Amino acid sequence: MDNLRIDSHKLIYHVPRVCAWLQGKRTYPIYIEIGLYGGCNHRCIFCAFDYLAYAPQMQDERCLKKFIAEAAGRGVKSILYSGEGEPLLHPAACEIIAFTRKAGIDAALVTNGVFFTPQTALRTLKNLAWVKVSLDAATAGTHALVHGTKPGDFGKAIANIKDAVRIRNKHKLACTIGVQFLLIPANRHEAVSFARRMREIGADYAVIKPYCQHPTSTHALKASFDSASLAQLEKELCALGTRRFSVVFRRNAMLKMRGTKPYRRCFGLDFAAHVSAEGEVYPCNAFVGRKDFAIGNICKDTFARIWEGALRRTVMRRIGHAWEIERCRDACRLDEINRYLWDLKHPGKHVNFI
Repeated sequence: MDNLRIDSHKLIYHVPRVCAWLQGKRTYPIYIEIGLYGGCNHRCIFCAFDYLAYAPQMQDERCLKKFIAEAAGRGVKSILYSGEGEPLLHPAACEIIAFTRKAGIDAALVTNGVFFTPQTALRTLKNLAWVKVSLDAATAGTHALVHGTKPGDFGKAIANIKDAVRIRNKHKLACTIGVQFLLIPANRHEAVSFARRMREIGADYAVIKPYCQHPTSTHALKASFDSASLAQLEKELCALGTRRFSVVFRRNAMLKMRGTKPYRRCFGLDFAAHVSAEGEVYPCNAFVGRKDFAIGNICKDTFARIWEGALRRTVMRRIGHAWEIERCRDACRLDEINRYLWDLKHPGKHVNFI
């Protein structure tokens, strides 16, 4: 079961913010994704940010903390530390996560797991709402192939997940621990054994998600699967669920890969943003690295001036009128939100017959 609504959206829980937006009032984002570090110890064959060439850009800790404090005051509710590279390569990652929690913002982390050591887990789990490890394999060989790394990294990641579960349980922490599997032809045969192994080591959930092309990425994997194959895979995977472990098979995301978007512009950009490792603020991760879409830099200006400034208005108008929505990723993070907001803006007939 998808109790965490991973294959849906959570904007329905932020009614006051949505109402203000519908009334044309200025609203700040609920969610921000932040890249702590541009470099990475892996070279995944599906990496969305490969076009940035893994430049070792590093978030300025002082600027970032100032930004986080202001963001909390402006109504930002959550920050995901993920972004262009491996976030735990930032030397102050643990301190930044702790600062985020102290500021009153929910913090989350996506990592390849190699540097999520017991020491790091002990420092971060108490400050994280959730952590998700991108593993994408059930064996060292497939992991090395898919992640572009040495076989030994698989064992390190598995051991670190086990230790994180042990530490979380020992200290009775609330952090949810999940593991991700991006479904592509190179690992399809290991999806079921992956989920079974994640259940055995005590993860809270395993999510199986489809690969979709980033508009700027140089990777172009052919990752289509026939309906019958996916239906059988979903049946096998969901049978592994228990009271303490769930498999989230992202069926909705996979189905949308075959259709067109029912909305003509991205309304979700008013509720989310992306901050790159060099401090540039972008409307979303589809534009990271394209400086003509950057709306400001957190080391050069305040969040309020960036979000309310003329440059953001200009960029948003350009996205709204010149950006073809079909160029976006088929299953992007804002897709479900956009479907919801488009319906609110363009209600059909008979909506009063509830």
